[in-house]
Amino acid sequence: MDIEEELFEKLVDDPQQAGGLDPDARRAEPGNFLRHVASLAGSKLADGLIDPKLVLTWLMTHLGAGAALTGLLVPVREAGSLLPQLFTAGAIGAFPRRKWVWAVGSVAQGLAAIGIGLVALTLQGVVAGAVIVGLLAVLALARSACSASYKDVLGKTVGKSRRGTATGLASSIASGGVILFAVVLLWGGLPREVLVIAAIMLAGAFWVLGGAIFATLREQAQPRQGVMTGGQALSQLSLLRSDAQLGRFVAARAALVGTALAPPYLLLIGAGQDGNERQLGLLVLASALASLLSSYVWGRLSDRSARQVLIGAGLAGGVALAIALGLAWMGLAGSIWAIPAVLFGLMIAYHGVRQGRSTYLVDMAPEDQRASYTAVSNLVVGLVLLAAGALSAGLAALGPLWVIAVFALASFAGAWIAYGLDEVSA
Repeated sequence: MDIEEELFEKLVDDPQQAGGLDPDARRAEPGNFLRHVASLAGSKLADGLIDPKLVLTWLMTHLGAGAALTGLLVPVREAGSLLPQLFTAGAIGAFPRRKWVWAVGSVAQGLAAIGIGLVALTLQGVVAGAVIVGLLAVLALARSACSASYKDVLGKTVGKSRRGTATGLASSIASGGVILFAVVLLWGGLPREVLVIAAIMLAGAFWVLGGAIFATLREQAQPRQGVMTGGQALSQLSLLRSDAQLGRFVAARAALVGTALAPPYLLLIGAGQDGNERQLGLLVLASALASLLSSYVWGRLSDRSARQVLIGAGLAGGVALAIALGLAWMGLAGSIWAIPAVLFGLMIAYHGVRQGRSTYLVDMAPEDQRASYTAVSNLVVGLVLLAAGALSAGLAALGPLWVIAVFALASFAGAWIAYGLDEVSA
């Protein structure tokens, strides 16, 4: 037994089960499992190091890019990762080995991240901000290709009962790395801008390395047929009229996008205040801890009632943002603990929204229409993200508190809309 097989048997509960794999894929599974963990951990760690909600927002503020461009970071990243999947899934499905799509997409993300680091070293102001937003759009497009291809590759190379272990282990490793990054920021041995730019460059290196590792997967050639094209996805919009519950679910999900879009504005209301030099480290730490502590709990609760998770997460997001407004009104938003504490609560809500919406859609959709329901939901919410990002960036001209107030109201509205959903969880 070689080292790969020994590690595989120690990391999974049922190494001897076939897990839906044929004999050839089964023989290659131990090595493929470890390659999945390594490449996905690198990708997730890179995500944390360049986090548009916090790290890029801080960088844009430091460069003097302005609130309008800063407000575009998260919607460009989220919508850019979501919308292209509708139109690329068919082309990706035609590849005999989809690992190359993920590998090339990961390398492209890495190159875009390195480009952002170089911009931070050479440009300032609005010009720097515009170029960074453009490079982030390229990164998001590459990310969409990775997202559209990953589940298929995972299903072909890792057995059913071991896929969650592979992705969960990768997430845990990445969370540990992000927490270490937060500790380094808090330590403050070097100027904050040096640490941030170094982290962005390191994120680029992790993406490139992850793509190189993923390319070594032993994936069998197996073209897939019947993949929905972008045009077919657009034609499915009629489902919003024919299925009232789908329409209500999409409306709830759209209203709850504020949990994803609000963090940059929280950072803006705390910028330039006392303790700001250490605040970025606290924000990154708060976000990483929220993910580490809440994702599993939300997952278990979603299995019981994804509807109630959406309600609870919406209320939690609205309360967190309302607290931010109250702290700003009392003049406490600049305290070193205030915004990190609010962000911790908001990120717990964000992960609840993510877990609840994913579980609810899978439980609600008829098995033979799951792809159609997913495509419609992604299309509408992707467009809402772009519109909300543009509107909030414009509203930010009046001040970030106005944006936070709107997102707080939208979160409460999302919880109310979710209250009217049917119970679909077992």
